[in-house]
Amino acid sequence: MLLIFFGPLAARWHEPVLRHPVLIIESDDWGAGPLAQAEVLLHLSTLLKQVRDCSNRSAVMTLGIVLEVPDGLRIVATGNTLYHALPLTDTRYDAVRFAIKNGIEAGVFVPQLHGQCHYWPPALLAAAVTDDKVRNWLTAPELAVSEDLPSHLQSRWVDASNLPSRALESDTISIAVANEVTTYQAIFGNAPQVAVATTFIWTNAVEAAWAQSGIDIIITPGRRYTCRNAEGKPDGVDATMLAGERSPVGQTYLVRDVYFEPTQGHIPQRLVDGLIEHSRLGRACLVETHRFNFLQAPDVSLAALESGLKAALAACPKLRFLSPLELARALQTHDPEWVETRRLRRLAVWCVRVKEIPRFRRVAQLCGLALPLILLEHIL
Repeated sequence: MLLIFFGPLAARWHEPVLRHPVLIIESDDWGAGPLAQAEVLLHLSTLLKQVRDCSNRSAVMTLGIVLEVPDGLRIVATGNTLYHALPLTDTRYDAVRFAIKNGIEAGVFVPQLHGQCHYWPPALLAAAVTDDKVRNWLTAPELAVSEDLPSHLQSRWVDASNLPSRALESDTISIAVANEVTTYQAIFGNAPQVAVATTFIWTNAVEAAWAQSGIDIIITPGRRYTCRNAEGKPDGVDATMLAGERSPVGQTYLVRDVYFEPTQGHIPQRLVDGLIEHSRLGRACLVETHRFNFLQAPDVSLAALESGLKAALAACPKLRFLSPLELARALQTHDPEWVETRRLRRLAVWCVRVKEIPRFRRVAQLCGLALPLILLEHIL
């Protein structure tokens, strides 16, 4: 049995064990889009500055940055045959950029690359030929909201104009990544080091292009989806990962797997429960929340986030706030300030982690290993 499960058992032993509870709020889709973001971002910055951990550090929220939306009027002028973009550098976005940079300077916002856009432009042009909704979205004169696109078309790194999706050429991906990294650097003054793929669909070719452009930390949901299936759902999982594991080209994976969307009925306790469970497993709790919450119901979403953060501090008084880059560096170097070095403590956490391995618990019960593992966990 141990031989059958050797891979996942070993992976969970080698996965670093954190010494402190760690919470990171990760929020995607900010940047190009509705101008109402500016005011919301200022409110978020104020909220985060007021919530502090045991080291007196403010709460941190990452912003997955989208760098452009379609320029509908210019696209219409081409007869809908050529794509044109309205970039985040446009003067119409001055207030949005100010709000983002204000939060960065305050130490509460951490930008990371989400994509040049929240779609693959040629796929939208192709889909718009037969889909009125997509054509109207692409050519609208007002600033586009990427969340209004059909879900499968929000994936940047595949062509989902027809389903199942088709892979993009590696050279095409490399050029696109290089361009968006250059654009990001022009806005923020430094190249991105952390990337999160739109809709969590990406490939080996994307990772290689990211690495070539200096991105060495990848936010994941614990698995890599590579395509959209015939129903438009994420599919084609070709890899799974734990926090701290390395990609084939040496990047560090982090895992974001707690979802907190107040407009979908998620209550603050969901954030607290995720933190407690991840702390029990010796892991950082990366919480995913999206821009749409704060645009559709700003008061409700801001209140839910504040309540969740304060409840998390009450539940875990030793809670620490970190950025993904800081977390990844601690895992890479096995920094003893953050990463557990005591073997008995690591063994106790490992006994908890092995329970999450599919089918392992049932097999352990059948062969008599379940009880020893439980006893070992409590003794340690």
